[in-house]
Amino acid sequence: MTYTPPPTPAPETQAEGEQPAPRRRLGCALEIVETLVLTLVIYLIIHNFVAQPYEVQQQSMMPTVNPGEYVLIDKISPRFNDYQRGDIVVFQPPEGFGQGGIPFIKRVIGLPGDVISLDNGRVFVQQPAGSPVRLEEPYVVHSIGGGTAPTLPRDAQGTTSWTVAAGTYFVMGDNRPDSEDSRVFGPVSRELIVGRAWLRYFPFDRMGIIAHPTYAGFSTAAYELAGSSATIQLSMARP
Repeated sequence: MTYTPPPTPAPETQAEGEQPAPRRRLGCALEIVETLVLTLVIYLIIHNFVAQPYEVQQQSMMPTVNPGEYVLIDKISPRFNDYQRGDIVVFQPPEGFGQGGIPFIKRVIGLPGDVISLDNGRVFVQQPAGSPVRLEEPYVVHSIGGGTAPTLPRDAQGTTSWTVAAGTYFVMGDNRPDSEDSRVFGPVSRELIVGRAWLRYFPFDRMGIIAHPTYAGFSTAAYELAGSSATIQLSMARP
């Protein structure tokens, strides 16, 4: 009797239930692509609608925010709670004032309906149907003598008074002697504003929520009575 060994399985024969190697590799590749696409979609949603990192490259907000620091821009809360006096906002520069496409960062000083005026180096805000109130600004950079640096006109005409139209905001940098702001290009359209800066996350020794100032002598009811509340006017224009 002659012994016949069992047949050797062909190399391409797979164990029962096991997929061929090329099919497994294709499945892994598809999973990686799906993960990358989902990650990209989530990033774009967060970046465009929720929050966005921003590197400060200007000196106009010193000493509150310094060049080289990184802040997080809140994009979602302004859709429900409009920009307020004292907010630090990042916006695209008005036409003709761009600096290589770098967004500006400034502080909101005047709301729609306000009249902003400069007198003896100080800022006054007149709300609708109200009287001018001096704005107390402890965050403004100090002069060489130690006192608060004066807020002076910055344009060639020496303009000292502006009326803030509906849908716009009057902004200035905290570094008043070295800030190209609404004193130069006038109030900024809300459409140009990217969002409000609310968190400094670098450098680590200055990490934290950016403080929001409080101002005495102002009333939110003034805008409602005048029919020029930013919340009412701009909620209809939001995308």
